[in-house]
Amino acid sequence: MNDHTDHDAIVLAGGAARRFGGADKPALSVGGRPLLDRVLAACPNAARAVVVGPARPTARTVLHAREDPPGGGPLAALDAGLRHTTAPTVLVLSADLPFLTAATVRGLLAAAAAPADGALLQDASGRDQPLVAAYRAEPLRRALARIRAEHGTPAGLPLRALLAGLTLVRVPDPTATASFDCDTWEDLGAARARIREHGHVLDEWITAVKAELGIDLDVDVAALLDLARDAAHGVARPAAPLTTFLIGYAAGQQGRDVKELADRAAALANRWAAEAEGPAGSSDTGTKPAE
Repeated sequence: MNDHTDHDAIVLAGGAARRFGGADKPALSVGGRPLLDRVLAACPNAARAVVVGPARPTARTVLHAREDPPGGGPLAALDAGLRHTTAPTVLVLSADLPFLTAATVRGLLAAAAAPADGALLQDASGRDQPLVAAYRAEPLRRALARIRAEHGTPAGLPLRALLAGLTLVRVPDPTATASFDCDTWEDLGAARARIREHGHVLDEWITAVKAELGIDLDVDVAALLDLARDAAHGVARPAAPLTTFLIGYAAGQQGRDVKELADRAAALANRWAAEAEGPAGSSDTGTKPAE
């Protein structure tokens, strides 16, 4: 499957968010980024992204759709979103998944191939997550047509009415967090706390900065941290942030690999430091002037 052209994404971003006191849940932030943008960022190769719900600003270009009637439930929202897609496979995602990753999305797309009608994530407790899923579009359209024939409208019907007519592959949650959704303020607080944990905070921060600046640049964190250490120790403490800035600028301007540039700058910092150690640590091969 070609990830760039063979799938669209439908993100369900409606609902009343009653447990949030009516707050606009998809616009609430985790790590300084709206939940909706975090979900959209997990499917960067979708040919078309359709957001079903009230129009909101988003970091990427999307199509907006509304369920009929507004607030008619997830099945009505899915039906509305599907009308704006053309790809043979569609991702169907809720807008409150702070830890959904592109790797999880790729796994769902791969598992959704025929003869299955689609693939959905299973959380750690074994529960199906139909709003973290990839479906083949034609079986999905047939299932929705059947529902409309039987009930007149999908509004107000549960998602299980749709799933009963589909053959689906279950995909275990590879990170044990991709299916985590923010249903309450407590969930939102837990998500905000998790991104600040050791082991997560740097990756989360770098991802947020790249999104804010609109850049797509691979960042080798270990290489840059090693460089910062060498520059601070061998040159001067302020050299660390300034040097890493210059590495990023050069990588973006020249399209070069960050690690390659960081290695070169680190070697320069080490040569600089070696000169300061004096003749005993110097590799200078120059001759001493005659007295």
